Amino acid sequence: MRLFFISLIYSAFCLNLYAIGVDNDQLKNPAQEAQAQAIMMQLRCLVCQNQSIVESDADLAHDLRVIVREKVKSGQTEKQILAFMTNRYGDWILLKPPFKAATALLWLGPLILLLIGGILVFRFVRKKPAGDAPSPLSAEEEQRILQILKEGRE
Repeated sequence: MRLFFISLIYSAFCLNLYAIGVDNDQLKNPAQEAQAQAIMMQLRCLVCQNQSIVESDADLAHDLRVIVREKVKSGQTEKQILAFMTNRYGDWILLKPPFKAATALLWLGPLILLLIGGILVFRFVRKKPAGDAPSPLSAEEEQRILQILKEGRE
């Protein structure tokens, strides 16, 4: 019985991951609505920032969904709608921003830092300290150590 309740709770959480925002003003044509949903999944909610406008409950996300549906209904293509949104809000609205000169550091920065860190670790591990090797004991030092050991046993 306990296993049943655990699986029920787990299922509820898993199903919630695939939930999409339901609007009352969806397009009547299923093909157009599917196209609108596909476009909306590519657009970031400017309020929530890590959700698409489909997943967000913010008022701005609702307004953006309305705009996308109007543009799909008027016959605009996905490319035209995304161009309109990026002209209006910048590349930030895209969940996957394009690779260009302005975003090169954003895309390549983690790789560059990883390479620099790898090189530093490699050099640190390979480098053997030359001056830190202990020198052999002199005859006087050996005699002193033996004397200390004898005194410790007595």
